[in-house]
Amino acid sequence: MRAVRFFTPLHNSARRLALLLSCCYLARGNLFNATAMNYQIAIIGGGPAGYTAAEAAGKAGLSVVLFEKNALGGVCLNEGCIPTKTLLYSAKMYDHAREAKKYAVTAADVTFDLPKIIARKQKVVRKLVLGIKAKLAACNVQLVNGEAQIVDAHHVRCGEEVYECQNLLLCTGSQTFVPPIPGTDSVPYWTHRDALECRELPASLTIIGGGVIGMEFASFFNSLGVKVCVVEMLDEILGGMDRELSAMLRADYAKRGISFYLSTKVTALSQTDDGLLHVACENASGCLDLVSERVLMSVGRRPVTEGFGLENLDLARTERGRIAVDGHMQTSVPGVYACGDLTGYSLLAHTAVREAEAAVNHIAGRDDAMSYRAIPAVVYTNPEIAGVGATEESLQQQGTPFRTVRLPMAYSGRFVAENEGVNGLCKLLVGEDDTVLGAHVLGNPASEIITLAAMAVELKLATHQWKRVVFPHPTVGEIFREAL
Repeated sequence: MRAVRFFTPLHNSARRLALLLSCCYLARGNLFNATAMNYQIAIIGGGPAGYTAAEAAGKAGLSVVLFEKNALGGVCLNEGCIPTKTLLYSAKMYDHAREAKKYAVTAADVTFDLPKIIARKQKVVRKLVLGIKAKLAACNVQLVNGEAQIVDAHHVRCGEEVYECQNLLLCTGSQTFVPPIPGTDSVPYWTHRDALECRELPASLTIIGGGVIGMEFASFFNSLGVKVCVVEMLDEILGGMDRELSAMLRADYAKRGISFYLSTKVTALSQTDDGLLHVACENASGCLDLVSERVLMSVGRRPVTEGFGLENLDLARTERGRIAVDGHMQTSVPGVYACGDLTGYSLLAHTAVREAEAAVNHIAGRDDAMSYRAIPAVVYTNPEIAGVGATEESLQQQGTPFRTVRLPMAYSGRFVAENEGVNGLCKLLVGEDDTVLGAHVLGNPASEIITLAAMAVELKLATHQWKRVVFPHPTVGEIFREAL
């Protein structure tokens, strides 16, 4: 057999060196294998920001790998927005059934089945997770279940594999914040996860924190007959929402039996031999001892910034310690983007979705930028409260001139027809140039109609321009036209 010589000795040496290096890379887990492991976008975190970015990038024809160490959908889908709203809807249906006589309907012996409510919540979550997986598969997104570690701006390790990427999107979300209150290391308190899995109602519940999550759980458990009290450090619940409407909601729930302790600081937790939990508090009136069967810790969330190698990027931070990003969600390191709760700006799923779109559009070369002018905020209590744009308090702090238009929700015929004996309020904030600066609503379905106001705020519509839009009749959304 005739031997064929393909390379000169020098080339043979080069080939042998290349072969040796290749073998070393294979032994280490295919490190930097550009053929199989190179992507245009690598995304860490499969929550609203992560899966939205992955789907958008896949549709744009980009190669995408998405890392998620827990469940696809993130906190929002698995243990936040969706499961909470599913439980709240069951509670709302129970409320409606008990109050059916207001609408000339007889509903006798109305009851609820808590384990079935929880089971329905889980079914809803599973269905939506499968839907996201199907969409990502249709967009050719490579989904990797595991804990990703950043090597540098263009390499991510997961297990034994290293993935190379042209662009890196950080969408690691947030986690429950538990303050260093004495007793938290020994007292069996609840977080939102425990409350979502509750299959047996406590007779009483103390909720530490009167923010959005705290008030939504207060609404749920109150509807199901639990004695609830809410402890809040600030002088009003729902900080950041319109104070007037927040106070109205608090007064409504106080009539339903919820006790509120405002401007109150929790100093310690303890448990007695009878199993009851004690929450020691202080306020202007002195010391308090609140006793209940369960305690729900709900003081807020913090961005996840540890455990995935963020320190290897040396990203610039803002004065408040947040990751600094520009209007395209790009960090100080070219090709590295941060979206969602990680930036610490909004901690809302719909904000994360829009940020992810802006980031992917920038990578794909499309003209787009993130705007925070009109980010709606909603509390899914019964009744709902929602707001968008500026509040009276924020405008006063800025020294911005404005006028306030207040209108009872009863000016909407549809609202009156569907909310017997319920009041509510619509508030519009209008600037000197007659543009809509903010809108706030207390009353169902505030969550559905607030988008109308969000568009007006985002587009900087003047009141006369917004009024030219034809609102369908009868709808609750007509309340904005009435206010105009």
